[in-house]
Amino acid sequence: MPATVVVGAQWGDEGKGKIANLLAQEADVVVRYQGGNNAGHTIVIGEETFALSLIPSGVIYPNVTPVIGNGCVVDPAVLLKEMEMLRSRGIDTSHLKLSTNAHLIMPYHRKLDAVRERYLGKQQIGTTKRGIGPAYLDKFARVGIRVQDLYDPGIFRDKLEAVVKETNKVLVKIYNQLAFDPEEIAVEYLGYAERLSAYVADTALFVWEAIRAGKNVIFEGAQGVMLDIDHGTYPFVTSSNPTSGGALTGVGVGPRDIDRVLGLTKAYVSRVGTGPFPTELSDDIGETMVRVGGEYGTVTGRRRRCGWLDSVALRYAVRVGGITELALMKLDVLSEFDTVRIATAYLSEGTTYPEFPRQQGVLYHCTPIYEDHPGWAVDISAVRNWDDLPATARTYVERVEQLAGVPIRLISVGPQRSATFEKP
Repeated sequence: MPATVVVGAQWGDEGKGKIANLLAQEADVVVRYQGGNNAGHTIVIGEETFALSLIPSGVIYPNVTPVIGNGCVVDPAVLLKEMEMLRSRGIDTSHLKLSTNAHLIMPYHRKLDAVRERYLGKQQIGTTKRGIGPAYLDKFARVGIRVQDLYDPGIFRDKLEAVVKETNKVLVKIYNQLAFDPEEIAVEYLGYAERLSAYVADTALFVWEAIRAGKNVIFEGAQGVMLDIDHGTYPFVTSSNPTSGGALTGVGVGPRDIDRVLGLTKAYVSRVGTGPFPTELSDDIGETMVRVGGEYGTVTGRRRRCGWLDSVALRYAVRVGGITELALMKLDVLSEFDTVRIATAYLSEGTTYPEFPRQQGVLYHCTPIYEDHPGWAVDISAVRNWDDLPATARTYVERVEQLAGVPIRLISVGPQRSATFEKP
């Protein structure tokens, strides 16, 4: 600290909410910098479990100002519902700040997301159908509606009428759906404006001033590097940039403002939805990872696909994600296995790929080259320091560190915040 970016080093679901929440104990500001309510962060504190999809995990602490940055897309109804859930459980949300420049997810975005996915058939991307992709599409087409537009009803209605007119043509003529009434949407969203007005702020200025004042700031991403719109396994990716570069544009700060980038990787790999996954296991080992690791989506409840740790993809994530150090999550899940494996390269049509291949087609047909390590076959969920890990577990961690090319700083052996300790 004072400025740390928390990045997923796989296909998301690495435990970013837990680690961001852990770091937030000593933070002043926690900023969500991209994505929408298509991602979920599960936080376990004592006997309490919080599932958040939009609000940064630091909201749990009264000393932290939670910020939703301009790089996010926001469904106001979801945000207000999440705030109410937190308030009902005794969590103060009055200090939340919402960027004036964050884009809004509109009802037609959700409809477009659902019908486009259905019409893709076998080519489905596996979206959550929450309207995230279409909202980002409108943003880059420069017809998006931002939070600040809600506070000039005339401009808001003008923009809304224009985009609904064009969107209705697509929905009615191409997808045989009912048209949207812009006035109904306007009434609904101007109602949200009144309820959200106290939280809307120039968040870029707020974060910049916090960094200049020497305050501890955490940048919390959603998804992971392998789902990055530019650097992930396109087109089976999200619609934003979960990398550390995305944190800069999604908040409004420069690279000199960042001190470290903490990447999160599970001790194995999981992926939700469709797309290439070289180390995926469709056997009893994969099923055990799902069962023991509780591998179901926080937002959707979808079952995640699981497989052995892929150091080829991890090295790639470290490189393009700007990762300076790692947190190794869910090491305890591997206690189930007598032998644990790490993919160190891919083999495809006689060619060995020690680095992530330029052509994505290789990922669909390659065979992982594994090295095997002895497991530890004992429960390590109660371990709270490095020296108490079994020797074979320490050897495994050190090998992952060597293959990744950056140090592992934190190790997690359970969902509780206390089940995380530093590696010397």
